[in-house]
Amino acid sequence: MNTWLRKWWWILPLLVLLGGYWLLPISGQVVIIPGGDPIGLLWPQMRLSPPAPAPGQEATLRVTDGVPWSYVLLTVDGQPAQAKRWPTGPDDALVWEWKFVVPEDGGCTLVFYRDCHTGCIERGRMTIGTGPPAAQTNPLPTKLGLVFANPERDWHGRSGWNVELTYALMAEEEHWGIDDLAARVHQAAGKGLRVLVRVDYDYGQSLPPAGDYLALSQYLQYLQRLARDERLRDVYGYFLGSSYNSLDSNSLAPAHPVTPEWYARVFNGYGEEIAHADNAVQVMRADNPHVRVLVGPVQPWTTDQDGEQRYEIDAPWLNYANTLIAALDEGARAKAATGIPLTAPDGFAVQAAGRPAAPELAGRDADEEPRLDLKRGEWNGAQAGFRVYREWLDIVNAYSTTRGLPVYLTVANTFAPDESVPPAQNYPRGWLTAALGVINEEPQIKALCWFLDYFPHDTQWEYFSLTRQPGRLLDAAEEFDLLLKGKP
Repeated sequence: MNTWLRKWWWILPLLVLLGGYWLLPISGQVVIIPGGDPIGLLWPQMRLSPPAPAPGQEATLRVTDGVPWSYVLLTVDGQPAQAKRWPTGPDDALVWEWKFVVPEDGGCTLVFYRDCHTGCIERGRMTIGTGPPAAQTNPLPTKLGLVFANPERDWHGRSGWNVELTYALMAEEEHWGIDDLAARVHQAAGKGLRVLVRVDYDYGQSLPPAGDYLALSQYLQYLQRLARDERLRDVYGYFLGSSYNSLDSNSLAPAHPVTPEWYARVFNGYGEEIAHADNAVQVMRADNPHVRVLVGPVQPWTTDQDGEQRYEIDAPWLNYANTLIAALDEGARAKAATGIPLTAPDGFAVQAAGRPAAPELAGRDADEEPRLDLKRGEWNGAQAGFRVYREWLDIVNAYSTTRGLPVYLTVANTFAPDESVPPAQNYPRGWLTAALGVINEEPQIKALCWFLDYFPHDTQWEYFSLTRQPGRLLDAAEEFDLLLKGKP
């Protein structure tokens, strides 16, 4: 051994130097090409100019590919980049350029997508610097959530819920369209939030009008696009429509409102030929077998529509929900009997508003309302307040294909639609604490989402906003923060 060392001693320093070299951090960009085809090993080619842009500097990404894609997109940390150079003819169909400003921390991820007209598919990505900050690992879950969560909100290390909204007929428009939705989902996922997306047909029209098969086709095409779009892979689940039993949500065709039977037909093909797959569940799962498809919430306390399947408490909104879920159950069982599984819902979104001035409180403290049964005589004993959620649970659990499915309370506050007093006026301090305490004791209910947090595009929801905090919502906003911190 000593003889070997005397002869070859000079190799040891060389090995140390080589080992140290490979342990050094390497600067530059990393390009990842998804897919296993040979062309994917060569294309796309992604070149950055300047090669190492400084924080805050404008840069250009040039993408050259072997396929002349016609619907491409580049995102920078989830936000669409500005197109700088686009193909102008057949000989120039393989080169695109985008410009963007490097974030101040110097790191970002660029993703090149193809076929965005039917749902963006990732084609390649590049990381500059260290990339964007990673989402917080293992945040503590909470059932608390918000509709339209403020992107600047501090969640205090909690993994809460965010409810978003998109419209099929506004797919290319600002905010309500798919691109802005994808950016919001990316931002929320980066904070560790679980995102539920409500999908409506159009503004004022929750689902396609009953019997309108052209509108149904448009709606299903958009659902398919959402399910396919890889920018939306972090969406926790989609729920279809909201308050569709109300005429206010059928404004495009009030003579053809969304009936329970039509909703079930849209959702899982109830009443149609068993082999037909033109329904939301089958269309979405064909492109994304992991997608969660939820039933949207029925609006309580509206008498605009009724249902043929009477609930044990005869109230129009409860009869409507009972008829709807019975139809969904029948449709799912009929398909399963012929070997077509997985057409039942993955869960239910529901609404439950508090009524802190209800006469049924009979002098008890308003903040205790979520814990109290408010059975209204004129409604045959139906719940008149927050505990309407118990009636929704009872109906869901009455049918074999829906029994025990998760329930998400996607609209909660102290606004009863039949009274029209906003939370900024009637919120009693302590109500949200009581509501969360009640829901935490309900294992089937996964989320309690306040409507709403932040909507800067107009002022119609100002008296509901926890960010703006008008009137008594200052108390609600402070309470929400304390609950996130675990300090009721």
